[in-house]
Amino acid sequence: MRKLLSLTLLALAGSTAFAGGYRVSIQGQKQLAMGHTGVAVVNSAEVAFFNPAGMAYLDKKFNLSVGGNGLFANTKFQNSQYNWEAETKNVGTPFSVYATYRLNDWFTAGLAVYTPYGSSVEWDQDWQGAHLVNNIDLAAIFVQPSISIRVGEHFSVGGGPIFASGSVNFNRNVAINPLLSVDGSGTDVTLDAKGITAFGYTAGFMFNPTDKLRIGMNYRSEIIMEARDGDANFNDVPDFASTSPTLQNTTFNADLPLPAELTVGMSYQVTDKWMLAFDYNRAMWGVYEALTVDFLNADGSIRNTSNNPRNYKNASTYRVGTQYKANDKFTFRAGWYFDESPVQDGYFAPETPRNDSMGYTGGLTYQVNSKLGIDFSFLYLHFDETDNSYNYYQENGNTLPFGGTYKSSVFSPGIGITYGF
Repeated sequence: MRKLLSLTLLALAGSTAFAGGYRVSIQGQKQLAMGHTGVAVVNSAEVAFFNPAGMAYLDKKFNLSVGGNGLFANTKFQNSQYNWEAETKNVGTPFSVYATYRLNDWFTAGLAVYTPYGSSVEWDQDWQGAHLVNNIDLAAIFVQPSISIRVGEHFSVGGGPIFASGSVNFNRNVAINPLLSVDGSGTDVTLDAKGITAFGYTAGFMFNPTDKLRIGMNYRSEIIMEARDGDANFNDVPDFASTSPTLQNTTFNADLPLPAELTVGMSYQVTDKWMLAFDYNRAMWGVYEALTVDFLNADGSIRNTSNNPRNYKNASTYRVGTQYKANDKFTFRAGWYFDESPVQDGYFAPETPRNDSMGYTGGLTYQVNSKLGIDFSFLYLHFDETDNSYNYYQENGNTLPFGGTYKSSVFSPGIGITYGF
């Protein structure tokens, strides 16, 4: 019963960039187009996510940004030794809504609602890695009210609580053993958890030492996701194993710590038309050593416990972006980032098929009038090809590694509007 939740709860976390789970940075059209920089950028209400302290510097009293993306992910697996091949193609539709309102010259309030996850992973049922994962389908919404306080002309602070709510459906085979199957379909378990909630917070500052230079810092706290009384249902159980206590439908509990993140950066207005930005993000993934899952009896006592080792390491992301305002109607943006994987050798599983990656971004804004703009963005994310394995699956007292070569990529076009007065 190992590895049942390694992606399930992880995918409901509040991080920003394919850092340990199958997720992508799409928290705003303008900032996505600039390499997802933003901790020291004041472009729109999107700053409510990237650094709430920056809300105090928005020109307009009321600001609204609404956007959505299509997310197209593809991962190919191959093991030439055994002639295994598999592929998963998945589509997601993440969205974001940000609003800010300036109550007076020094105090601004904001609200951020966004879906940091909205995709799925779906390998063929009973594929060679089915004992690790067959498929997962998840949804998560994050709500973040925040405030920004301006202290003088050049400095501001901001922050607020984060409320996360999500659900997940996850399926895998319970064993490699071909005897544990019905008519060729391996015995599998489906984990279903709804109403998973958690709280965290974000806080930051923004400093403008000159008219051209901004410096920003934002901290996002560790979040503990808690699944309680989720359903674990077993399918295709052969008759000879139907009375096994470990193959009876039950419920489960599990906790997962989501790491704190620190982002620092700067932006520089080179000319009236041209701006550059740089962000550095550090995710403290070292806290994720293992996931403990308790499977429960009918009376709520623990039936059995599994331990899923992950041994992640802290990871960094480096981002650069640029913006050029051609005229009153058109503004163009581009960016790039490098994202380190927290997954160490020997812990690479098809539940989270990722490696170090590079993201290429671009986009533009068409300003319809002084109040309304239409934003376009795109992201192409290319993962380094990796030949790796997961070496901690055990069955009947034997450790059975599973590995091969993984190739992954993501493409995501997006559109949004900005409105303010």
